[in-house]
Amino acid sequence: MVSEKFRHQLRKEAKRWQTDGLINEQTYKQIALRYEFENLDTAASNRFVAILLGLGAIFLGLAAITFVAANWQALSKELKVLLLISIFAIANISGFYLWKNPLQGWRSRLGQALLLLGGLTIGANLGLMSQIFHQSGPVYQLFLVWGLAVVLMAFSLRLTSLGILGIILTIIGYLSGISSLYSSDYFTIFKLAISHLPILVSLIFIPLAYWCKSRWIFTLSSLLVIFALPINLLPLGYKFYSISPLFSGLIYAGITIIPGSLLWAYRDSFWFRSWQGIANFEKIARNLAIFSLSLAFYLFSFNSFWRESFSVNISTPKIVWQEWSMLFNLLFFFFLMVLSWWRLGYSFAARSPWKIDLNSTLVGTSLAITALIIFYQININPLGAIATLIFNIFLFVLGILAIGNSLKTGTRLGFWWGITILTIQILSRMLEYNTGLMLKAIVLFGCGVTIIYAGIKFEEYLKKQLVKDSSQVL
Repeated sequence: MVSEKFRHQLRKEAKRWQTDGLINEQTYKQIALRYEFENLDTAASNRFVAILLGLGAIFLGLAAITFVAANWQALSKELKVLLLISIFAIANISGFYLWKNPLQGWRSRLGQALLLLGGLTIGANLGLMSQIFHQSGPVYQLFLVWGLAVVLMAFSLRLTSLGILGIILTIIGYLSGISSLYSSDYFTIFKLAISHLPILVSLIFIPLAYWCKSRWIFTLSSLLVIFALPINLLPLGYKFYSISPLFSGLIYAGITIIPGSLLWAYRDSFWFRSWQGIANFEKIARNLAIFSLSLAFYLFSFNSFWRESFSVNISTPKIVWQEWSMLFNLLFFFFLMVLSWWRLGYSFAARSPWKIDLNSTLVGTSLAITALIIFYQININPLGAIATLIFNIFLFVLGILAIGNSLKTGTRLGFWWGITILTIQILSRMLEYNTGLMLKAIVLFGCGVTIIYAGIKFEEYLKKQLVKDSSQVL
């Protein structure tokens, strides 16, 4: 399937070819028919209307909640329950009726907006019903239940907007409840959900992304896993150090390399072999892998990070079984990482020996060295300048790989991300170490000139590739 961006560019070039006399009107009509030029403006208009309706539904939901709250004390308990159920039912029933209408137009989009409004009213119903019947609890529990209910709606209706709302609510619930993870409060099913959220997100939201064919759901879900895994397990590695530095080193090494490694080797067929071709998220996973590795390597490139050992002087803590169970997150993703890398280099059709390309070899080697360095730092001796030099090299190579991949795929995102990595690395080293103002001025001038020159050359390269691709179409 040809991308919409390419179709816009092709329509612009085809009109120019017709004006210059390179093609006649009949040829232009054939190209327009083949690539459906007439649907380009309609698709953009539909997206704009959908965004407006979605925003309108959000404000209507907030208005309904505010109106009910303003008159809440004056209503009887029975009337409160009836009002809440009526708003929820009217929004969802009318939304479903309009959405399932075979006419593809404003009715379907209005129906989606009403269903989004119905998803928002779930939170109001949960919160106000709890207040009516005097049920209390932490706010993160409300968001987790609310998010689960919206996700069930998204699965049943196959709506991307509901899926995005569900992941946003889950993120809010997770951020609100992360402080309770290592608290001394009594154990609840919600604390268990927070502690194993990376696994739950992988098993719920990643399939939902394929079901809805949504890149946004996949991206948000992957980002939540990237950040939730180290946030959950970093305090656990800290507590385990006084019991077993060896075990603590394995935890720290695992949470450092597993997210980026798994995303780099990710393949759509890993989860749904029978769905292969329905959605392609491999490119997104690679971009997220570069993002994750960039953050890790940039943090490790500072000399102050390696001056001291990771050791801590604390008394032997008590580790309860819920904290032990959190290690299952690490084992789960480690298994997926190993399986993903094995399938990355193994071809079922060709039955050829296991083999990966140069980029994957460089990334895999850097990840293995990263794990060894962290393990050595924790269990043996601080590495200091050696580790700093290694990770500065890794960060530089990663920036070059991002630029190289962007030249192959013709995407601006990878190019500018690589340029950003290299620029920030140079500026950080200049500011980290005691350098004179004249040297800083020279470095800043050099970075500015290099960025401008690289940007101009990259845009010229993209234009040449566009002309080349257009000529191949003809």
